[in-house]
Amino acid sequence: MVNAPVKAHVLIVEDEPVTRAKLAAHLISEGFQVSEAADARDMRTIVSRTIPDVVLLDINLPDESGLILARDLRAKSSVGIILVTARQDETDRIVGLELGADDYITKPFNARELAVRVRNLIRRVAPSMAAERQASGVYTFSGWKLDCDARQLISPESEAVRLTRGEFDVLAALARNAGRALTRDQLLDLTQHDGEAVIDRTIDVLVGRLRRKIEADPKHPAIIVTVHGIGYRLAGS
Repeated sequence: MVNAPVKAHVLIVEDEPVTRAKLAAHLISEGFQVSEAADARDMRTIVSRTIPDVVLLDINLPDESGLILARDLRAKSSVGIILVTARQDETDRIVGLELGADDYITKPFNARELAVRVRNLIRRVAPSMAAERQASGVYTFSGWKLDCDARQLISPESEAVRLTRGEFDVLAALARNAGRALTRDQLLDLTQHDGEAVIDRTIDVLVGRLRRKIEADPKHPAIIVTVHGIGYRLAGS
């Protein structure tokens, strides 16, 4: 079975619902994972749970300036930022770039061109975003977010998923080594706790439980995959 590719996450911050829906539909058709925010409050709620790869940020929001939001995002992260506006004022573009935005596009725009810009920007920010997530103990895969400091797993729908201690430790070990096959012995070493007698069969049980919680089809897993003759691997990061 071919593993499902990890989808890059794009957050659309746009108060006009028709424009937002059309843009979201196009980006989804282009293979992106998409979240939507109608205003600054929605955006802050979403980014408090998971940091997207790129934010498409309308400058003219009802509750707060997109320029201020761009500045705040840049102060906390290397996330890609594309400012979107209906205004032709060059001052906005210059100020936005000075505040840390990576790109700027004016309405009306070509949706295919915007998708290309998003894809190119994701390639540019991917190394720094991966380093930030690892340094903060936060790992993302297939739309999921694993926060090792908070010991919390967040679904692509931004909902917390309850894990046992053993399940969390196995998933964290796989996330820290995403893309690399780990043997059962290696997973035991990475998840062993003092005073606990753990056998390699336990790893299989824990992986089975995790698959039932995070896989779309646990019988044909695409996130935690079996590497025959070795062990398990987390597909993507």
